[in-house]
Order: sequence, then C-alpha cells, then structure tokens
Amino acid sequence: LAFVTLRKDGEREFMFYRNPSADMLLKPEELDADLIKQASIFHYGSISLIAEPCRSAHLAAMKIAREAGAVLSYDPNLRLPLWSSAEAARTGIKSIWNEADIIKISEEEITFLTEGGDPYSDEAAQALMHPNLKLLLVTEGEGGCRYYTKEFLGRVDGIKVDAVDTTGAGDAFVAGALTQLVKEPSLYKDEPRLREALLFANACGAIATTERGAIPALPSKSAVFQLLGKSSAKVLQP
Repeated sequence: LAFVTLRKDGEREFMFYRNPSADMLLKPEELDADLIKQASIFHYGSISLIAEPCRSAHLAAMKIAREAGAVLSYDPNLRLPLWSSAEAARTGIKSIWNEADIIKISEEEITFLTEGGDPYSDEAAQALMHPNLKLLLVTEGEGGCRYYTKEFLGRVDGIKVDAVDTTGAGDAFVAGALTQLVKEPSLYKDEPRLREALLFANACGAIATTERGAIPALPSKSAVFQLLGKSSAKVLQP
C-alpha cells in the first residue's frame, strides 16, 4: 500500500505500508514460466530484491527470460524507505546490475549509486556502464533524457506541458522507449532512430504528468503523436 503526497509543482513523495505485502510473498515455483518465455523484453525493478521469497522469484524470472532470448531491461526505481539502509539498497540494486541489456536511471539514482557523483556528468553516468550493457538511459524530468551506448552518447530535450502529478512519468517514459525497441531491436545501434524513439518516450512521460494518478495518466499512442505533432521535433510515424 502506497500513499503519494503531491507538492505544488507536481513532484511527489511516497509513504509505504508493507511487511508483508502480496508481492513480497511470490515464490519461484509460482512463476508462469511459459508466459515469461513469450516476452521479447523482460522489464523489472529492484524492490522485489529486498526480501525472500520474492528475491529468489525475481532472479528465477530473469534467468527464464534470459535463457528464452529476451532482452533484460532494468529500472532500479529507488525507494530508499523500503530498504533497511542506504548501503543495503546500493548493494541490492547493484547485485543484478551486470545482467541488464538496458538500464534506465534518474539523476537522483546516479548520485546515489556513484556515492556522490554529479548527476549531470557524462563521466558519472558512464561509470555505471558495464561491458554487456547496450543502452543506458538517464531521465531528467522535464529536461528530457540522456542516452549512452558503446558507440555514442547524447541528449534529447523534453516536451513542455503543464505538469499536475509526476507519479508514473518515469514508467511511461520506459514504456514508450521499450515499445519502440520491441519493433526495432537494433535501435540502440542507430543514433538518429534512437533519438526519434526517445523523443516518443519523452512525450509519453510528459503526458503522464498532465493528470493525477499513475495508471489513469498513461497515454495512448494517438495522444503521444498528437503532442509530438504540436512540437517542432521530428515525429515518428505510427
């Protein structure tokens, strides 16, 4: 159970009630392996790494997905109050870091994981790259996002909207990016196409801030293209 408090600028703070909650009780033998094997991309966070048995279930699901050929996508989604300590959170989040093909992090998470690194520094972000990582994405809220691959790096500006509630904006951004990667798995190798895909993802995140709540604010594809059509940026064709 989570309570979300909104500030006047639409930014939010979380309060959690668990110990236990249903997600913490998931066991490896309860996984639907056949369903996981159908995934092109398997996306996950870090909260399920906090306690057993869900940690073992999380690791088992990753293994099933990897062996089935899925791309592994990781959004640590740092929620420090849920961990026993900052060090436990840092260790837990990094424990599966090198397994991911794609990682999305926020500015705050760069500082946390690098223990004080400048969140706007390319060097700090690149310090979080690992040899098998195909794409590292850094979200900057209304500022847009940065991207890092083995071959290139850059930044895609955000799209200005009247923000009401930022809850779920990061999730909408990731969903937008992954929908483009599902259609074009080698997208991370083509910088112009990647930039277009991330513009689409930025639009998804922007729209998610224009209504209250996380799920109700998630945009449709048509809403995303409508917003992009109003901007001066190049628009992906639906």
